[in-house]
Amino acid sequence: INLNVGCPSDRVQSGAFGACLMREPDLVGRCIAAMKAAVSVPVTVKCRIGVDDQDTGPALDALAGAVWDGGAEALWVHARKAWLEGLSPKENREIPPLDHGRVHRLKRENPLRFIGLNGGLESPNQALEKMIQGDPVLDGAMLGRAAYHNPQILRDVDRLFYGAGDGLRDYREIIDSMMDHAARHLERGGRLNHVTRHMIGLFQGMPGARRWRQMLSVESVRENASPEIIARAFSCVRLDAESAAA
Repeated sequence: INLNVGCPSDRVQSGAFGACLMREPDLVGRCIAAMKAAVSVPVTVKCRIGVDDQDTGPALDALAGAVWDGGAEALWVHARKAWLEGLSPKENREIPPLDHGRVHRLKRENPLRFIGLNGGLESPNQALEKMIQGDPVLDGAMLGRAAYHNPQILRDVDRLFYGAGDGLRDYREIIDSMMDHAARHLERGGRLNHVTRHMIGLFQGMPGARRWRQMLSVESVRENASPEIIARAFSCVRLDAESAAA
C-alpha cells in the first residue's frame, strides 16, 4: 500500500489527501500506523519535498520522521515542491524546479532508511546515475510517465539494476506474457481494455505503431473482447528478428 502525499490536484485536496498532507506530518504518521496495524503487506509513502512556501529542509524532515515513526517501509520522494494553488497537476510536474540533492541529503542523514527518488527521470540509465550520485546511494528510483508512455525503456531494468540476464528480449515473448495476463484478468471478471489501455505505447516510434494503438483502442472495448485482439494488433507491427532483439 502506497499513501499518496504528493498529488496537488484540487480533487485530491478536497478529499484531504495528496500533497496537502505535507502540512500535517503527524496525521500522516498516524495514518501509516493505523494501516500497519490493519494489514500484513508493506506500507510506503510517496511525497514531495514541500508545498507552497514551506522550507524544504524542515518540511521533508518532519514528514519523513513521521512516516518512519508510523512504521512505513519506504519513502519515495518526488524531488519538487508542489504548489497547491495557481498550477495545474501537469504544471506541478514540470514548473517547480527539481532538487535531487535534497533527497540525497535526506539519505545521508538517514542512511538506514529506504529512500527512493522520483521526478524528472526519463530512463533507467538516468535513474541509476541519479541514484548513485550521493553517498550513501539512494535505495531506488521511480519512473512514472516516461515508462507509461514508452514501456520499452523498462526492458533492460533487470539487467541494469540486478545483473539478471537479458530479461524479456523478444517482443513475441512480451505479447504472449500479456495475453496470459489478460486471460487471467478476464477469468476474474475484468475487461480486456483494463489491460490493453496500459499497452498503447508499447511500440512507440516503430512501424505499425499507429495501427497497433488504433486496434487496441477500438477492439478492446467491445463486449466479449478476447486476448486474441492483442495478437492481431501485434501482427500490424512490422518487426524483423533483428529489431525485436535490439
